[in-house]
Amino acid sequence: MIAGHGGGGFAFAGMMHRGSILATPVGVRPLSAATVEDLGERTLAVLFEELVERPGSIEFLVIGAGERLAPAPKALRAALREAGLRFEVMATGPALRVYNVMQSERRRVAAALIATP
Repeated sequence: MIAGHGGGGFAFAGMMHRGSILATPVGVRPLSAATVEDLGERTLAVLFEELVERPGSIEFLVIGAGERLAPAPKALRAALREAGLRFEVMATGPALRVYNVMQSERRRVAAALIATP
């Protein structure tokens, strides 16, 4: 579970991380993206590798686009569909809440969350 966000980072596992994060069943990692437009196959390479190495481990990706809803880049949408991953894009606050609920339901979920001020 991710306990909170704001101030440019996220709180989880008793720690605070500044910057965006990628949360998967394997763990939480830094994400080198400041905006949703920065998300792509390269910035989410760890996610795509996990899909190959652990088939079926993730069924849904929640994308937190920052303070406001913004569409995911077209190339990313195509790559996610090709990988067979369902996804939803929303502002980071709602995305964090959806991720936590889905995780509490033991769903196979991941989240790419853009940090907010």
